[in-house]
Amino acid sequence: MTRSVPPASAAWLVWGMGACFYLIAFYQRVAPAVLAQDLSRDFNLSAAALGNLSAFYFYSYVAGQIPTGLAADRWGPRRLLAAGAAVMALGTLAFGLAPNAIVANAGRLLIGAAGGVAFVAMLKIATHWMVPRQFAYASATALFIGVCGATLAGAPLSFAVAHFGWRSVMVASAIATGLVAVAIWFVVRDDPTERGYASHFPEAAKPHESVSALHALREVLRHRNMWILLVGPAALSAIVLSFAGLWGVPFLVMHYNFTTAEAAGVASLMMIAWSVSGLGYGALSEKLGRRKPVMMGGIVAAMLLWSIVVFVPGLDRAVLIALLVAVGVSCGAFILTFPLAKESVPSRFGGTASGIANMGVMIGGMLMQPLVGVVLDRHWAGVMANGARWYDFDAFRAAFSAMLVWCAISLVLLAFARESHCRQAA
Repeated sequence: MTRSVPPASAAWLVWGMGACFYLIAFYQRVAPAVLAQDLSRDFNLSAAALGNLSAFYFYSYVAGQIPTGLAADRWGPRRLLAAGAAVMALGTLAFGLAPNAIVANAGRLLIGAAGGVAFVAMLKIATHWMVPRQFAYASATALFIGVCGATLAGAPLSFAVAHFGWRSVMVASAIATGLVAVAIWFVVRDDPTERGYASHFPEAAKPHESVSALHALREVLRHRNMWILLVGPAALSAIVLSFAGLWGVPFLVMHYNFTTAEAAGVASLMMIAWSVSGLGYGALSEKLGRRKPVMMGGIVAAMLLWSIVVFVPGLDRAVLIALLVAVGVSCGAFILTFPLAKESVPSRFGGTASGIANMGVMIGGMLMQPLVGVVLDRHWAGVMANGARWYDFDAFRAAFSAMLVWCAISLVLLAFARESHCRQAA
């Protein structure tokens, strides 16, 4: 008897449990932007130390991407998601109760390591539970759901911290994450065959029958595109993750007289534009049958718009907000990294390819958040405000200019990438 493929409701339910975890991971990724003043004051942090505290999330996140991709191919996403959510709950609790910066850094390290499994596992679920043409859509939808988490880490988090304190909010976040871990274990299955349906996965081999991890990694890395995608698209994520994820709030507060809640709202708008535009980029590239020109167009637009934000002081508030939203839209082209990576290698190595691609994307935040902090400290004029350091516009200009250099490098690298024409490699 021929089994039917899973209905859309079942597929999206399984995928959606991973999305719940990814929402929390994204919330944790950008929460330091709202907590910046509290963390600086409680732990007596300089800009470099604050950038480093936030970036501890990215250090472990990036380091875990290749192992996560290999594990997703070999053992399946269910165990990865459940274990990741449990570890994130533990890390969030440690961060919320941290008596000093060392423990807070350790908590962020655990949070990042755990959050690193979410996106790759979701993509792996999509290859098994959904038809191939939905992969780019699922990738963009995942980003949108993640940015919903970033939105929670904006004005809502600012409101909660103002009323309950940042430590209480983090403890409550740890409890919620633990509940998600339990739900994932009971709902998620690696393949539709475990629920009596036919699988969409094109390979006959099951995850536990796959080749060795070393062989899989070697096979994936022999494709030129994987090396290019490890560096290139990170320029787009660097702008959004460093600005909306950390430094945008103090920049807007210090130089455009936004309140913390207002600045967090603007950062959330930028994140939302980043995620929603990804849906459009996916549809556009599918219609054109090409990935590269769409990605490169996004980089060029981001460079032009970001240059205005960086080099023109005293912008009208409405103009500034519109520019930041437009930058977010331009940077949304990075989402094509994932279908291009998947299409560049044989399908059985999809998890490993997604892990490497996601590692490249997160390198943007990992490097740029602390680098901005270092440059700010080098340009600090010794001014203090409300117990924290105050930086002039020239300091931010110098710090934010590095992203333009990275964008230029990305354009050159992508020119040498192999176009997939939206077709899976044999």
